[in-house]
Amino acid sequence: MSEEEEACIGSLGRAGSSMASVEHLRVLPPDPEDSLTQRCRMGPNLMSRLHLNLGSPVLIRFREGGSCVCRAWPRRDLAEGFLQINTQCSLDVSTSSLKDGTVSVAQIKPLSCIKLSSVALRVFVHSRDGKKRVSEDTLHQILEGVFIHAGHLLDLSFTQTAVKCVLVEEVNSGSQKAGLVTLKTKVSLSSVQTVKHLESRRARESVAECLGGMGEVYSSLKEMISFPLRFPDTLREMRLSCPRGLLLIGPSGVGKTLLVRCIARDIDATLVTVNGPEVTGSRPGESEENLRRVFDQAREAGEEGPCILLIDEIDSLCPRRTESSSAPENRLVAQLLTLMDAIGSHEGFVIIGATNQPDVLDPALRRPGRFDREVVLGVPTLLQRRSILQCVCREMPLAADVDLNTVAEITCGYVGADLSALCREAALQAMRDSGAGARASVSMQHFNRALRHVQPSCLRSAIGAVEFKPISWEQIGGLEEVKLKLRQSIEWPLRFPEALLRMGVSRPRGVLLYGPPGCAKTTLVKAAASASHCSFHCISGAQLFSPYIGDSEKTLAQLFARARACAPSIVFLDEIDSMVGSRGDESCVNSVQSQVLSVLLTELDGVGFRTLERRGVGDSTTITSSGDQEDARLLEMELQETCNSDVLIVAATNRPEALDSALLRPGRLDQIIYVPPPDLQTRVNILHICSRGVPQHEDVCLEDLADQTELFSGADLENLCKEAALLALRDEGLEVSCVRQEHFLKALQILRPSLSPEQLQKNFQPYLIRAVLSRAGELAELSAAEKTTTAKLSDCSVHT
Repeated sequence: MSEEEEACIGSLGRAGSSMASVEHLRVLPPDPEDSLTQRCRMGPNLMSRLHLNLGSPVLIRFREGGSCVCRAWPRRDLAEGFLQINTQCSLDVSTSSLKDGTVSVAQIKPLSCIKLSSVALRVFVHSRDGKKRVSEDTLHQILEGVFIHAGHLLDLSFTQTAVKCVLVEEVNSGSQKAGLVTLKTKVSLSSVQTVKHLESRRARESVAECLGGMGEVYSSLKEMISFPLRFPDTLREMRLSCPRGLLLIGPSGVGKTLLVRCIARDIDATLVTVNGPEVTGSRPGESEENLRRVFDQAREAGEEGPCILLIDEIDSLCPRRTESSSAPENRLVAQLLTLMDAIGSHEGFVIIGATNQPDVLDPALRRPGRFDREVVLGVPTLLQRRSILQCVCREMPLAADVDLNTVAEITCGYVGADLSALCREAALQAMRDSGAGARASVSMQHFNRALRHVQPSCLRSAIGAVEFKPISWEQIGGLEEVKLKLRQSIEWPLRFPEALLRMGVSRPRGVLLYGPPGCAKTTLVKAAASASHCSFHCISGAQLFSPYIGDSEKTLAQLFARARACAPSIVFLDEIDSMVGSRGDESCVNSVQSQVLSVLLTELDGVGFRTLERRGVGDSTTITSSGDQEDARLLEMELQETCNSDVLIVAATNRPEALDSALLRPGRLDQIIYVPPPDLQTRVNILHICSRGVPQHEDVCLEDLADQTELFSGADLENLCKEAALLALRDEGLEVSCVRQEHFLKALQILRPSLSPEQLQKNFQPYLIRAVLSRAGELAELSAAEKTTTAKLSDCSVHT
């Protein structure tokens, strides 16, 4: 026994109970002479309190996570309240835990001194050349007399050998967790890898991602990737070739790269990532050389264990080869095809390509033997958005009024990156309101404000994407029956899916609004879109038509493809008569309008889905409920998702006679709604709404004005209020405080109604209304508004 050990034993004997116990110990740097001894120095009074002998093994756990195994040893100055830790055998110990940190006495756990019979190790060497110099006998000599713990990493860099460290995978066949390596302990090596593999593994484990809403896709993808990496011999015995390529397809921000990172972390595979533009070089042959270097790197990593080669943005690396494409692009595509064909079944790595433009890829890549499988990650559905929001907001201080289910419902078309940006913006709004230094709590109001700043990325600069100020039904005067029909067609399937499903009613495929100009057809559609929280797409003839042949048809097809990807959504075709016309007209038989009509009919029939239009797969395993009310809400959301996975087409026209009859059959534009000119009560309501911001004198009588505005449309009545306010400013000066009745009467003398009896009689005759309704099977159910309009038209014709 050395003199130091004798002195330490004597200090333990002199440690008395008179000394006050210390509950928290300050962590100090380890003693320089203890680098090879696993010693953890502490006060002798603490050792006596924990019943520790000299050199007894202890397990120290840290608040920040991680632990280490040490030998208990008294401090040289016998001071209490301090701890000097040796982290030679440790697990996830951060530097912050050892630098000016504290450890409570409860975190120090004595271990029983068990002599191990067997231990399985994974060895990490400095370089590939050191693999040949590692043997079980060499490791046995190094580890003899060392305490180890299962799952801990043992640092052996001080041994001046090729071994950097070893990972303790198993001790005593899994029956024990820790113990002492002796001369009789059997040491076995499970694998020998380089330190680079360990560093990549630590980098993957340091990022704790949450796969909100992608659980089912993750499980199938993980199984698909891990089978050829984990069971190559089994597949070889079954005489099956291992799939080596996988193509991930999905819009930007949906989580393709995140999904691959999580899979690589969970199956303990090395992830080699390369972006398409990174491979491209300036000099001839440099791109092919860079690509070969990446594959060589993946092969080296595959020799040590499972490896995944991720080629992100592969569409920029391997575009479709055409006669007009350049020679360097063709050579790069040919090089990638050659490298993929040269992958042997014994090589332990899988290639994953990620793209948001699969149609741009060269067709030679998308065949079995290269990219064997294609997995589509669509725009998240309602339940997936709910799961993503729960993951993003799990660490965020939320107020009691925040309902993530409601946020998920109003974020149709948002991908994972958009939802993350939305939550970040809501948190910034809360920080601005709370001020500096105060703890912010995110409320529903902050989410509503953030929605104005963060728009779905799939709708940014997209065809038909429009932004408009939300309009409520109360902002539209009158037209109660028209509002009810629109609610039945758009709102009811979203809000009451269970009732419609119970009655066997499906939502209509399309709605046609027809009526005189200026009678709020466009405003009604905007109100319906605002109330339903659907993604809204709008296109007019000016945006659709192009001087290039086939460009108009392509634009319309892209609009419907984008709308289906963001379903449920509304596609609004304003002035549809100017877009498609009628094939009965001889002038439109071979025109662009006829071609656009053919595309529109095909899209209305919903012939199949393209690759990028597939929706995300729901993840039922992520749904957790806390009561009957929550279960009912989740069931309602699931029904909403099931019943509203299509696109609703809403069209508006003031020339219904110009439409092709093929558009007006059931299954296309099912619901045909007539929007009549405002009657007396409707005009009163419109005047009340339009004059809310106009200060009025007591003598103003809106009912009298409504009686004098026969054949005025809603737009005319709004213009009347503006003109009266301008007349008041002009006649009584800029200091005028209110508008009088005389100003409204003067404006009536200046303005003329935009509607006329001849126009209404010509375009909206009673027989046309009956013909349209008879086509829909509703001949006996003429609405009250239509009957009133017919009577008024007859009276006006008589007076004229």
